[in-house]
Amino acid sequence: MSETEAAHASRSLRRAREIADDVLFPAAPDVDGAGRVPRSHLDLLAAEGFYGLAAPEDLTTLDLPDYPAVLRLVEALAGGCLTTTFVWVQHHGAVMALGETANEALRADHLADHVSGRRRAGLAVGAAVRPGPPLVRAVRADGGWLFEGVAPWVTGWDMVDTLYAAGRDADDTVVWALLDAEESATLSVGPVLDLVAVQASRTVTLRFDRHFVPDERVLGTTPQQEHLKGDAESVRFTGALALGIAERAIALLDGDAGGLPDELDQVRARLLSVDPDQVPDARAAGSELALRAASACAVAHGSRAVLLQEHAQRLVREATFLLLFGSRPGIRTALLDRLTTPRN
Repeated sequence: MSETEAAHASRSLRRAREIADDVLFPAAPDVDGAGRVPRSHLDLLAAEGFYGLAAPEDLTTLDLPDYPAVLRLVEALAGGCLTTTFVWVQHHGAVMALGETANEALRADHLADHVSGRRRAGLAVGAAVRPGPPLVRAVRADGGWLFEGVAPWVTGWDMVDTLYAAGRDADDTVVWALLDAEESATLSVGPVLDLVAVQASRTVTLRFDRHFVPDERVLGTTPQQEHLKGDAESVRFTGALALGIAERAIALLDGDAGGLPDELDQVRARLLSVDPDQVPDARAAGSELALRAASACAVAHGSRAVLLQEHAQRLVREATFLLLFGSRPGIRTALLDRLTTPRN
């Protein structure tokens, strides 16, 4: 069965497209100007089983036949409402970690609720795993760990129940933990950041002040360098967000899309197929395509596209956001090359 045939055979993927077209996309301009994603949107994704996207096979209710179908589902939802999808997509790291942890008690207490979406997770790991000195350090203490430092870009505050968080110790070992998403004397939250797009995602900066993480909430530990070897797959996964913006802009362009539909097919296929060392360039190609497609959509729709309730200007801002979200040095270099090299 080809990728296209497999995708059409998936009820879950068809349902994602229906939700994107009939629920998320019509509401996207209002969500764009709101203070938070409507709970009804996230509840709907939970009801459809989409919070179990990264669940172990025996727990998921989704009928996605392969990894390309997984990315197409993310792409479809992003093309409906990037803000909703951006909050939802942060959840899957926690589900994957809970599915793989050797901490059986933690798995038993939390995995089923996270797979179903009864509990929803945010993500606070980048500050510990990034190359260079960690922004969040982990220090061994009696019965657990102390997390110390700042975690920027934590999405979904006040909309998530748990945090998939990480700190790094003096030996460059990453300590992974599942924390309650609650302020305390040792976990403080900064103001919601003003972003060019996805403002309703309620993205904040967290500060850990010797925040105690008991061993019971530790998912595991990994040497930082071992973790970074798998970073390309995270980059590949989040690259689907930009493809969703490109696909929606192309749909709105209709007869004015020119060669963009074929280019989208090529960029999507390359993102899925390239070796890990080529993923940054493939991801850059998707982000650059999203920006061009959204800009073309704005031009095609004329002066009304500058109005804040119009989809075209929102897609341009979202494409701009995705040029920078989850970036890496290799992606940045590839994007700068694409954006500064004259076209023949």
